Amino acid sequence: MTKLDHAFAEIESHDVDPDADFSLPGWIYTDEEFLTLEIERIFRPSWQIVCHVSEVAEPGQYQTLDYLGESVIVIRGEDGEVRAFTNVCRHRAMRLVEGPSGCTKKLVCPYHAWVYETDGRLTGVPMKGEYPTLKLEENGLAPVALEIWHGFIFVRLEDAGFPGVAEMMAPFEAEVAQYRFEDMRSMGPVRHRPRDVNWKNVGDNYSDNLHIPVAHDGLSRLVGKTYRIEAHGWADRLYGDVVKNEKQNFWEKVYGAYLPRVEHLPEAAHGRWLYYKLWPNMAFDIYADQIDFMQWLPISPTTCLLREVAYCLPDNRREMKAVRYANWRINRNVNAEDTWLISRVQQGMASKSYGTGPIATSEVCLRSFARKIRALIPEARQPFAPTAGWSRK
Repeated sequence: MTKLDHAFAEIESHDVDPDADFSLPGWIYTDEEFLTLEIERIFRPSWQIVCHVSEVAEPGQYQTLDYLGESVIVIRGEDGEVRAFTNVCRHRAMRLVEGPSGCTKKLVCPYHAWVYETDGRLTGVPMKGEYPTLKLEENGLAPVALEIWHGFIFVRLEDAGFPGVAEMMAPFEAEVAQYRFEDMRSMGPVRHRPRDVNWKNVGDNYSDNLHIPVAHDGLSRLVGKTYRIEAHGWADRLYGDVVKNEKQNFWEKVYGAYLPRVEHLPEAAHGRWLYYKLWPNMAFDIYADQIDFMQWLPISPTTCLLREVAYCLPDNRREMKAVRYANWRINRNVNAEDTWLISRVQQGMASKSYGTGPIATSEVCLRSFARKIRALIPEARQPFAPTAGWSRK
């Protein structure tokens, strides 16, 4: 068995984790060598969201995702199929397209004009006779694995055994299906928000239930004491139900008072703020009025990039427009509060005095995430950083 095979066996086992009562150590939130292993063992084999199928609805439409030093292009072919390729010409490694999106009949390299079809085939090479051993059929674009789940397109760079998106979210299929993700459309372009924190800090904060009543006054006023978290294998489920009280501010009251009936949703879903965190770095925030996805991609040991975009079903009712704006106002404050928190935590992680901290029994999502990290990279069990060069031994 390979190291990853052993790691997956440990993750899936029901054995007691001897480190379950302790957090991940602070040094792995600042260490270059640890990030290198995370990229190799966690990120390259993991699924990453790119866009919604409606954003590549017509032949030739494409969207790109740049991460981990790679650029991936998702494009709909003339045959109607959606495919993914590395955004790299097979001749001299030139990028074929620039920017987040576009539409083209053919992919033409801007360096030497090699031509690729939207299905990835190489069909045109200027001065082809000067390449006596070149076989067009063997030099198409390098494919990237792709999965479409409820209208959202995901890619991964390598196959190393992590479950697919549908498999991760299988326990919640009935709940998700009622929101009609496939019929949604984006409410605006993807927002990119750089953060001076390790990528794990974003995810830890997302799954942390104990900070809600302490640090999020507005969210606490909105959902009261209904907030709950659950760990389910490779995905976490979090939720709270909107309540009404006199302490709420103007926009919180607007949201609770004016949310109109959404006919395809059951009554319980109307007031529920539902969140799913997917391994290792993606989240869906689901409301009756819209959904948001957020993704946090590592840039360095102490920086990451948040990709965010909102989607909704077409609905021109004035009440729905008001509620969506209220939603934005409420969550803008929550995001600002979280940014302040994680930036201070990141600073604390750099302290040589901090090793590991205790994890409460109720912090089931943090426990689940830490178990996976320790299985995939066993050095994460060490409370303090090993000697430089440890990852090469």
